[in-house]
Parts: sequence; structure tokens; C-alpha cells
Amino acid sequence: MMVLAWGLTWVVPPGTFDRVTNDAGRDVVVAGSYQAIDGVGALPITSVLTVVPRAMADAQGIIFFVLIIGGALAVIRHTGAIDAVLHRIVERFGNRPQALIGLGMLSFGVASATLGMAEEYIPLAAILIAMCVAMRMDAVTAIGIMVVGYGIGYGVAIINPFTLLIAQEVAQLPPGSGMAYRVALWAPFFAIGFHHVWRYAQKVQADPTQSLVYDVRQAVPPSPDESPQLTRAHVAVLGAMALSLSILVYGIIAHQWYLTELGAVFIALAIIGGMIGGLSLDSIAHQFSKGAAELAGTALLIGFARSIALLLEDGQVLDTIVMALASPLSTWPAELAAVGMLVIQSVLNFFIPSGSGQAFVTMPLMAPIGDLVGITRQVSVLAFQFGDGLMNMLVPTNPVLMGIIGLAGIPYDRWFRFIAPLIIKLLLAGALALVGAVWLGYS
Repeated sequence: MMVLAWGLTWVVPPGTFDRVTNDAGRDVVVAGSYQAIDGVGALPITSVLTVVPRAMADAQGIIFFVLIIGGALAVIRHTGAIDAVLHRIVERFGNRPQALIGLGMLSFGVASATLGMAEEYIPLAAILIAMCVAMRMDAVTAIGIMVVGYGIGYGVAIINPFTLLIAQEVAQLPPGSGMAYRVALWAPFFAIGFHHVWRYAQKVQADPTQSLVYDVRQAVPPSPDESPQLTRAHVAVLGAMALSLSILVYGIIAHQWYLTELGAVFIALAIIGGMIGGLSLDSIAHQFSKGAAELAGTALLIGFARSIALLLEDGQVLDTIVMALASPLSTWPAELAAVGMLVIQSVLNFFIPSGSGQAFVTMPLMAPIGDLVGITRQVSVLAFQFGDGLMNMLVPTNPVLMGIIGLAGIPYDRWFRFIAPLIIKLLLAGALALVGAVWLGYS
């Protein structure tokens, strides 16, 4: 993918849009301001190598967050608390895996649709995998619960501050407006996602060889030698975990905490939880280092994913790609133009995986085009939501996705085989929803 991005800098002419700073202090593209750039040469082949350390530095926040999570979870797991509580959960709900899938997807989806959560789910991947494996499912099912839940939450966002509210601000719409139609879309989109994950889980339960990662050792966590008993010390460690997660949620909502503050909470959890669990300081340090080392590959993968977009930015071809995709829409009928917006936003999510970044680049162009062809700006925002949120589950340039499947030990090609059919179904549903929105005059 990096070589492909580098190749595009040789065949796509460089260009740029003018940008202005809006009232919120954000740089926004000026519609109709695209111009070609002279004197920008194609990137040399060495840039494929030199971009990597720059991308690592650019993505340092999430990279170190992943390493800290790995270290903290290794400490907590070494206390035995996680294995003990998972054993109790499996004993009670082992015959109802559909409840785990449904409630898990709903929890991730609602948190993403309202709070815009994504990176915060990474710590839960290992726990979810262990639960699913204990219920005779697999790592793909576990990550499907998480990623499909949060992808639908972003795609049909209700008040997501990082995507929906920013896109509405750029499109000059009241924040949170049009909520009724988005809420109505939640049930059918969620049903499509649940059916896909549950049907796959049933196949794996009936025949473990049907698992997409049946032959992938890294995707199967080791089973405990015996059934651990839940002790008072374990309960205390779990209480520390629950308190930490409560502090995280409070900080995100009340103080807009992000990776630095979240990482600090996990470091505190590792120290306090380890001591409660009876570990010495030396043991805590050793387990933390061991857990971080296990996620080094995942952390590197995140940096390489960022390298792809950085190459396109260096070659200054990103705005040219946006311009080429958006221009034909102004001549299409309203319904077809709305679906075309969905296709364009879906393609652009590969090049601009950041939801807020995609909003600032594309919405200043899509909103005026929608005005020309008779599409309300609310429909243009909805097309952006679908393209950004749903494709987050597929594109390898999304560092959160790559971090999660890397943590789970799922090769990208196996994940693609699982998620691609669902993306097709959801995009078709999105196209129908957009046509309906045009007919209803959604505003």
C-alpha cells in the first residue's frame, strides 16, 4: 500500500485547495479554489523508507498508548483476576453467546455514536477474545463484536462530536440536527451487522475448522491449565479496573481527555492493581515490559498505516484526488448524486482515515455541490457519515483497526474476507437510506 501511494505521486498531478480558518480555529477547504501546483516533483523511491520514522512520530500518541495498554493488561492478567472472572462469566452465560454478541455490539455502537469512542476500545480486545474463545467462538468473532459495533456507531452517529458535529458545523447546520432520521436508521443497520457476526459465530461453533484464523496460532490465546477461583484479591483488582474505566469515561466526557490522560490512567492501574493483586514492584515492572513487548508489532503496524496517508500528503496529490472525484457530481440527478457522494466518501476514507480530517477536506466541497443538484446539506452530511464510519471497518490506513486486529493476531487478509461482505451490505443499505433521505427532503 505504501508503494502504491508513492506511485500515485508520479502519475497524479499535484494540486491544492485554498484553506481558511473558521470561527472554531480549524482549517477548512474553500470550494472552487482548486489550482494545480508547478514545480512539485514526484517523490523519490527513498521516501518510502524515510516516511516511516516520520509516520511513527506523527502517530506516536496511539503507538505509545497501545504499548502502555499492553503493559497494564499484562500486569492485571498476571494477578489472575481476568482469568478468574472470565471463567465465572462463561459458566453463567456460556450457553447464550448471542447475548454476548448483541449486548457487546450495542455497547460499542452506542458509545461510538454518542461519545465518538474508538481508540478507547483497544484495551478490551484481549478480554473479549478470551471470552469468545471460551464460548467456542474465535478471535474474529470477538473483534467483529467490537469493530462492527463501533463502525456502525460511527456510520449512523447520533451526536458523535468528532465526525457528525464537525461535518454539520462545516456544512453550516445546527449541531445535532436531523437526529430523528439517524435514530430510525439505527435498528436496520444494527440488525445487518448483528446478523453477519452471529451467523459467522454459529459456523465456528458448529465446526471450528470454519474459523478464518483456525491455522493462525497468534489468534488463539492459550487456555488456562485449570479453572481459577475468584478470590477477594481478584475482586479488589477488578474493582480497581472498574474504577479506572469510570475515571476514563468521566475524563472523556467532562474534560475531553485523550491519549495522554488515558495512558496515565492505565499506568496507575498497572501499579495499583498489581500491588492489590500481591505482585512485587519488580514483578510489576517485569510483566509491564513483557506485555508492552508483545504489542510492539501492533504499534509498528500503526505507524506503517500512517505512512500511506503521509506519502500522499507529501506528494500534494490528495486534493487532486478529491477534486477529480467530486467534480462529476454537479451534473448528476439528486438521488444519483447522493449515492455518488457515498461512493466518494468511502474511497476517500482510504486516503484520509481521520473522520474529522475528512470532514474538513470534503464537506466544504460536497455541501455546495449538494445545493446545486437539489440535495439538502443534511443528506450530504449523512453520506459523509456512511462513507467515513462504515469504511473504518475495512481500510488498512485506519490505525485503530490495524491496532485492534494486530492485537488479536488476525492477518489483514483474513479480516478482509470476514468484513468485506458486510461492508457491501451496509453500503447498499446506506445508498437506499440516502435515496430515501432525498425523497423525504431530509433536513
